Amino acid sequence: MRRIKTIISKFIKPMRLMSIGRLCLLFFTLHSSLVILTACIREPYLHLYDSAETDFDIPVVDLDLEVLWDYEIGYNITYDWKAEWNYGWDEEDKEIFGEIGYTEPSVYNLRRYFTKDEPYGSHTQVLSHTLYEPHFQGKFDWGFWDILIWNEIHTPDGVQSIHFDEASSLDSVIAYTNSSMHLSRYQAPRYTNSFYAPEALFTAYERAIEINQNLEGFVYDKERDIYIKKLNMTMQPITYIYLIQVILHNNKGRITSVDGNANLSGMARSTTLNTGVAGEEAITIYFNTRMKKDMPLIPYDSRTADDPGASAPASAERVDIVGGRLLSFGLCNQAVNRVSRAEELTDKYSHYLDVTMQFNNGMDSTLVFNVTKQVRERYKGGVITVELDVDTVPIPKRTGGSGFNAVVKDTEDGGTFVFEM
Repeated sequence: MRRIKTIISKFIKPMRLMSIGRLCLLFFTLHSSLVILTACIREPYLHLYDSAETDFDIPVVDLDLEVLWDYEIGYNITYDWKAEWNYGWDEEDKEIFGEIGYTEPSVYNLRRYFTKDEPYGSHTQVLSHTLYEPHFQGKFDWGFWDILIWNEIHTPDGVQSIHFDEASSLDSVIAYTNSSMHLSRYQAPRYTNSFYAPEALFTAYERAIEINQNLEGFVYDKERDIYIKKLNMTMQPITYIYLIQVILHNNKGRITSVDGNANLSGMARSTTLNTGVAGEEAITIYFNTRMKKDMPLIPYDSRTADDPGASAPASAERVDIVGGRLLSFGLCNQAVNRVSRAEELTDKYSHYLDVTMQFNNGMDSTLVFNVTKQVRERYKGGVITVELDVDTVPIPKRTGGSGFNAVVKDTEDGGTFVFEM
């Protein structure tokens, strides 16, 4: 009688013995994963069933902000977000904006696509499942299958920004976000309103998984007396975190607050879950901001890994900082998970950050910053920093309504900003 025993690398769990119908197991984490299909053979290949039953085991998902942002922005230059981040993230930020990084999903959506006898073929049928625990068991017909998994979205207020389109095509699932009621104040491609930022979204997609009747592709493990087949499958984020900070030098009380509204333009409205390729349609993304006053501008070397706000030198410059966090599907028409350096990108849109600030005379103005260079360098998310000398910002004087809109542009070195008035 044929039996199957499930073994996971580093996560070995005893499982009950199963019938010959149970042939495979899929296992993934956000960083690396291993899929092991196992079958214990004790009889000749004469009594196979018409379909195979498959187990999916999903271990605890460990999401690590620093690891997810460990990538090259240039040749041999590894991106280190902590070296640039001065705004910090206190308990009030967590309450308003949520965690600074990704959080572990608890519910998953699973789609099984059958391609019959054709590997990498068109999907002839789809089977849908929602997983409330890290395990799935179901029957597979002999042939080839594609498997797509993504996390269920949960928000504190119950309002979800991401929408999913599964009806347009059996071959792919599209995630997209819709327009908000907030005005997109500057350089908004096509739209007068900005769009809601998507929630954190992770996907895993494996193609041409063969369930065959003669165990072709399986390898016999003499020690465990089983046949095994190994597949690699990785679950990766396809929404990317951007931490925004505008550092106000020499403010001296002139800018007193922000209205909490900000936008980043030129980002993708959608993405394809199966491929991770962002859509071609560019939008402006709305997000919230907060202002912190009289903060030390701490050099990275003066911090400790466990306490980023510690050990500020007495000579540290005191500044006001406007900060916020947003998620995005990334740059249009790009699959950034396949990119190793910023030089490989073909982004054709400019990226502008606009923040509305309140001045000490009661007037407010929308300041706009060209952050194209930084966004392209941080194509998987990261810190976008604007260094603003408030001595160079005229206080708005117009009566009634808002004041001026000032545009600040990136220089080639990304370190000096000048107003175009």
